[in-house]
Amino acid sequence: MRTVMNLWLCLALWAGFFSPLAVRAETHPPNVILILADDLGYGDIGPFGSRTNRTPNLDRMAAEGMRLTSFYGAPVCTPSRAQILTGCYAKRVSLPNVLFPKSSDGLSSQEQTVADLLRQRGYATMVIGKWHVGDHPDFLPTRHGFDHYFGLPYSNDMGPNESAAAATNAPAKKSQTPPLPLIRDDRVIETVNGRGQDSLTERYTEEAVKFIRDHQKQPFFLYLPHTAVHTPIHPGDKFRGRNGTPFNDWVEELDASAGRVLDTVRATGLADHTLVIFTSDNGPWLPQGTNAGVAGPLRGGKGSTWEGGVREPTIAWWPGRVPAGTSCDAVAANFDFLPTFVKLAGGSLPADRKIDGQDISPLLFEQSKTSPHEAFYYFNGSRLQAVRSGPWKLSVVARAGELPTATTPFVPHLYNLDTEIGERTDVAAQNPEVVRRLAQLVAGMEADLGAGTNSGPGVRPAGRVANPTGLWLPGEVPVN
Repeated sequence: MRTVMNLWLCLALWAGFFSPLAVRAETHPPNVILILADDLGYGDIGPFGSRTNRTPNLDRMAAEGMRLTSFYGAPVCTPSRAQILTGCYAKRVSLPNVLFPKSSDGLSSQEQTVADLLRQRGYATMVIGKWHVGDHPDFLPTRHGFDHYFGLPYSNDMGPNESAAAATNAPAKKSQTPPLPLIRDDRVIETVNGRGQDSLTERYTEEAVKFIRDHQKQPFFLYLPHTAVHTPIHPGDKFRGRNGTPFNDWVEELDASAGRVLDTVRATGLADHTLVIFTSDNGPWLPQGTNAGVAGPLRGGKGSTWEGGVREPTIAWWPGRVPAGTSCDAVAANFDFLPTFVKLAGGSLPADRKIDGQDISPLLFEQSKTSPHEAFYYFNGSRLQAVRSGPWKLSVVARAGELPTATTPFVPHLYNLDTEIGERTDVAAQNPEVVRRLAQLVAGMEADLGAGTNSGPGVRPAGRVANPTGLWLPGEVPVN
């Protein structure tokens, strides 16, 4: 009898080892899907407290996965995307500010992006949506590790000849809908005008679904940086008028898009082998009024280093690996994506350069509750404005609301984010040792990346072209 039982046990183990799931796990590293919203606030989706926007798909994603409640991006678009792609603070790779059409600067070809490193591991790679780290052909995704690209090279409010000097935050200006070049791989396939933006989210989603279905049998990395919900606001026809304001409608469409991506992963049988992350690039663009979201309990919004400008609503989903219905408050950031994804793929990081990000898979798998970072640094452009270590956040540059007066010069402000997430009470006087420790961290970072300039020893140059050109259909160069 014992011999028969041992035989059955061996057969069962053998069958399990050679099952399709086991074979896939042995021969196929996990797929990775990164969904990035644009200007979505911390309080704009249900899992982070919204009672205005209906987000049933993200609600389910959070119920089946993990909310990351202290997850950081950058104050504005380009730096946040540079951090995702390079695993570094944007200042380190000389992309600390928003790029405009026909910029001479862009993502350097000397950087090894997350797509470069995953493609070395046999991954199919694609980006669908807003790129915004350079629109000259040398800077496009297909030059930076992506097999394919479909989307817009910059924000949906940027005219073809707009420059940083001409750009403003005025809602009147930003309500305009300029002509936009829609790119497939490295060439423009059409010019998107006016109502053409209404279909962008649906088109991005269709491309994402097709990519997943077409690459079921090989590991893939899908980067899906949406145009939504950046102004001007353009929900699709199926969603317009459903939920109060066009902004609310577009959040609902963004949620539906995420739902279709997740449903496709489930339908193709890839759920147990795919990490999906949903996040945003920066906080809500508050001056846009009803065309902007909200930061929930956080102070400030886009363009600031208050928590509302850089702390992002983030969800991780991987059934069987990321525990369902969990949350993690350890500090992490979007530059952690690169080392995390590369580690999961079985790869290694470049040894010839500094990478600021860390592998956060122990946080995702609840093997640890401790941040791998001693500190997180809040840059606004090239200026280091604040630092966080544990619950403590030290503001070292006067921000809106901290401005000195003629009789009261600015001194660093200290906030305890565990006891007061809204950053209202300065507790520096009660905690001088904490202030000194965080000030030392600031000094160390400024010694690395420079104080207020891009001249620190740890700064690497951006890519640069002498004669930048825009991307347009032949004979169709629009005028603002």
